[in-house]
Amino acid sequence: MLVLGVVILLAGVGGVVGVRWWQSRAPYRPEVLHARATLRIVDQATADAALAPVGAQHAEPGEQIFLGRVTWTPPADAREGDSFRIVLLDKRSHLMPGFIAVTAADPDDVGTGSDGSLDAAAERYPWLRGIGVREINGSFWSAGSAVTVSAVDASPVTFQTVLHRAVEGTPPENEVATGPAAVEDLLVALIGVGPDGQVYWAERLLN
Repeated sequence: MLVLGVVILLAGVGGVVGVRWWQSRAPYRPEVLHARATLRIVDQATADAALAPVGAQHAEPGEQIFLGRVTWTPPADAREGDSFRIVLLDKRSHLMPGFIAVTAADPDDVGTGSDGSLDAAAERYPWLRGIGVREINGSFWSAGSAVTVSAVDASPVTFQTVLHRAVEGTPPENEVATGPAAVEDLLVALIGVGPDGQVYWAERLLN
């Protein structure tokens, strides 16, 4: 009976491990997407035109407007519920922008914010340090935003952000990427995410 119980227990543990492996296994590699990213500094009129009909973020005099675009070939082997995250990260401070405006062919396919997949990606890939929550004084904070792409065939995705100048005395929990910055200072990455929020992979597209 004892031996039978151990066998059943091991079978159960093996089944759980197998399910987790299957869930985390990427159904496709990032190479099949042929993903590309562009990023440039533009004026307000250019940003407004690129984001229409979605409203672009407005910049005050002296602030920088960054306009980005990510394109890819939709994967044939995607699972139902697969999605992407597009990350814009300041390599100098390891901070993301506080707000991003985004659009696609169907604006309902994209949004902004943060979730647990960013934490998982930051833990797995050191070059993404800073995209997840930060522990400050015993609490966890996330002031930055990433782009969420809920449909794997939503390409191309256009996004825009304004880098404001740093304000002295900003609490650390409210810190986000600030200007002035060069295009080369900002990393653009694409993260493949499964239906349960599991991270398949992350690909560095720019810088």
